[in-house]
Amino acid sequence: MKKNTYIPTAAGLYLNYLVHGMGVLLMTLNMSHLEQQWQTNAAGVSVVISSLGFGRLVVLFISGMLSDKFGRKPFIYLGMLCYLGFFFGILSSQSITTAFAFGFLAGMANSFLDSGTYPALMESFPNSASTANILIKAFVSGGQFLLPFIISAIVLADLWFGWSFIVAAAIMLLNAIYLLKRPFPDHRALAKPVISTSEQTGTSPQPQQNNSNLLDIACFTLYGYISMATFYLVSQWLAQYGQFVAGMSYASAIKLLSIYTVGSLTCVFVTAALVKKAVSSVNLLMLYTFISLLALITVCLHPTPPVVIGFAFVIGFSAAGGVMQLGLTIMAMSFPHAKGKATGIFYSAGSLATFTIPLITAKLSQTSIASIMWFDVGIAAAGFALALFIGYRQLAARSAALQINRVQV
Repeated sequence: MKKNTYIPTAAGLYLNYLVHGMGVLLMTLNMSHLEQQWQTNAAGVSVVISSLGFGRLVVLFISGMLSDKFGRKPFIYLGMLCYLGFFFGILSSQSITTAFAFGFLAGMANSFLDSGTYPALMESFPNSASTANILIKAFVSGGQFLLPFIISAIVLADLWFGWSFIVAAAIMLLNAIYLLKRPFPDHRALAKPVISTSEQTGTSPQPQQNNSNLLDIACFTLYGYISMATFYLVSQWLAQYGQFVAGMSYASAIKLLSIYTVGSLTCVFVTAALVKKAVSSVNLLMLYTFISLLALITVCLHPTPPVVIGFAFVIGFSAAGGVMQLGLTIMAMSFPHAKGKATGIFYSAGSLATFTIPLITAKLSQTSIASIMWFDVGIAAAGFALALFIGYRQLAARSAALQINRVQV
């Protein structure tokens, strides 16, 4: 069997997301130092942290379309360059205004990486596109897991806090050099998506018939919003729910997020194994969304400590373990002439959720924290109905294409 020449390239692409995992937590874990540097308080630092989401939303759709036109590698390097600007810019900033600008740059970096990396991986591994994309989640989680240890080592050595930023920047810079001569697939070499026994997304063998299907685009876009909203809400309110609704102690409640993370990482590897055994990505999408709905209903009806602990793992597994990557892969493989644009649309919808959900839950929290989780039940129910419809549409498209092929033969 011929070895895939893009495996070394993929290694570098994944390493970028290890650094990205660090990047999204660097300001949070160094908050006290940044408060002093910028002469502000925690609220001021939080404003700067919010700039990452703003920057991501503003440019993601445009960068996705441009990626389809100019190729994947330029945008991956543009993302790496923006991240380097963020790492050094935050350290040199003396006010939250300047820091906000560099935080916005980090959001742009994330968008550029996404618009280049996801399509590049799908084009590098057409027979295992879902697996390739889901592994990104593992490297993001890996970066978030490693960073606290790096910062702890810096603290123990009584070193300047900025070394944590420099370590991340150094890894990114070395990776940029590593990727310079690595091959990338030709984004213009558009062929029919390969549906193999190892990776059945349920897409049609003749995807060009779907390219103008606004209904499919609307369904995937809405799913991008709902899938992000489902787990983002839980990640923000899980600890509070455990403490104030289930009656757990503060120390026990904050550990729920660790259990949640373990669940998400477990799902990454389980999903990778399942798609290799010819389990359809569409079927997994429907299954995980259904599990999320059941888990949310259960924890709302029985908010006890044991149930909440189990819920933390299950919801991390089903909602945060790569279901968004599955949805994106199915969408992009349905529209192979516009993988970058599909990535931009799908993740723009997800980014919109990170802005709107906190506004809604802030209002609900004035009533009760329990009402927030019931609201998530409604979101998950809508997500499950949408996943079923997507599955139906994919199956219908595939059946129609197979029928056409039989007629042509």
